[in-house]
Amino acid sequence: MSDLTPHHKDGEALEPIDAQKLSELAQKNIDNPEGGRKKIRTHTEADGLFRNYTQVRDLEPVLVAEPPQLLGDNSAPNPTEVAQAALAACISVGIQAIATHRSVTLTKIAIDIESDIDISPTWGTGDLGEHKRPGVSDVHVKIDLEGDADRATLDQIQKDAIVWSPVVNTYTRPANLTSELV
Repeated sequence: MSDLTPHHKDGEALEPIDAQKLSELAQKNIDNPEGGRKKIRTHTEADGLFRNYTQVRDLEPVLVAEPPQLLGDNSAPNPTEVAQAALAACISVGIQAIATHRSVTLTKIAIDIESDIDISPTWGTGDLGEHKRPGVSDVHVKIDLEGDADRATLDQIQKDAIVWSPVVNTYTRPANLTSELV
């Protein structure tokens, strides 16, 4: 792979998830589907110059910023890049879970994503024509998988991970979003 992954060496099996606990979690959600409905909470505060810190659970705050061409200081990924990173990570988690469930040992998961975005509306201050669609319009995902299964099996694992990814579904199925001034 690369220096990006400090806990994995090329050609070695990825550190496995607990197959028994995965099975127990799956059965729990089969037995009680409503128990799988959760709230995800985050809290974000602006720090100036388009820098924003977001608190997730009890983890260190996550910095999200903008690059200089979007008037930021380039101190962190921008919101769309973070969303794309979340997309890749969610697909990867699904791949590993499905592979584990199917007794496939993976030695590599590498995901590259390229998206098209129109930023000309400039947060509601730029080109605001009715034909404009701010945000990502097209997403191309390339998944490199290696493991102890044939290519057809690996392909089916990635396809199933795409179908069942919460973040893929967030991209592809509109969510109900409301906002309010408090």
